[in-house]
Amino acid sequence: MANSLAQKGAENKMVDYESNGEMVHLSPSIIRNYLVSGGGNVSDQEIVMFLNLCRFQHLNPFLRDAYLIKYGSQSATMVTGKDVFTKRARRQKDYAGQQAGIVVVKEDGTLEHRIGTLRVEGESLVGGWAKVYVKGYECPVEMTVSLEEYEGKKANGETNSQWVKKPATMIRKVALVQALREAFPDEFRGLYSAEEMSVDEPLYDGMQEPVIVEAEYEPSGDPLDA
Repeated sequence: MANSLAQKGAENKMVDYESNGEMVHLSPSIIRNYLVSGGGNVSDQEIVMFLNLCRFQHLNPFLRDAYLIKYGSQSATMVTGKDVFTKRARRQKDYAGQQAGIVVVKEDGTLEHRIGTLRVEGESLVGGWAKVYVKGYECPVEMTVSLEEYEGKKANGETNSQWVKKPATMIRKVALVQALREAFPDEFRGLYSAEEMSVDEPLYDGMQEPVIVEAEYEPSGDPLDA
């Protein structure tokens, strides 16, 4: 951005919008001080992008609907909380259910799409799959994804902790989120899960509690310019 938010007098400018029947009051300063995970210094542009994503998609970051994550000088990552996808899908009038599971190679070399995440010794996990049923569609919206493509990695090449502990759970979630986004593109536009974006530790290690902010503000309701 050519000018900083502070120079534009917008750092404390409050944006008000509704999320699940409650009013959310959000400003760049609140995001910067309370809602950034990872320890990095977010840019003004990243702050504004996150604020507008939350406003346009009616996400409440104080209830962990969305996360802004910044490691060092890397670009910030914006991900959606784990329950947003399933809750929103169930509210769609055309939603008719879903199935999801893993893809394994069995000991005899055959490939199997299995519901859930159970696998036994001797089987190799290679991917995840999901189906979303939409009223009026002749066939379900189906997605199959590769474990190799989405397995989360750290900067040093090591696998992220949650992908080490729960690879089947993680890859199943990737497939399900992608199937939901393809089935309902307007509802899930711009929303990505942590599993898709190779983010795990900040979202799973004690960062699920609501964020409490006590601040004086003047509601404006006006969006900020990106």
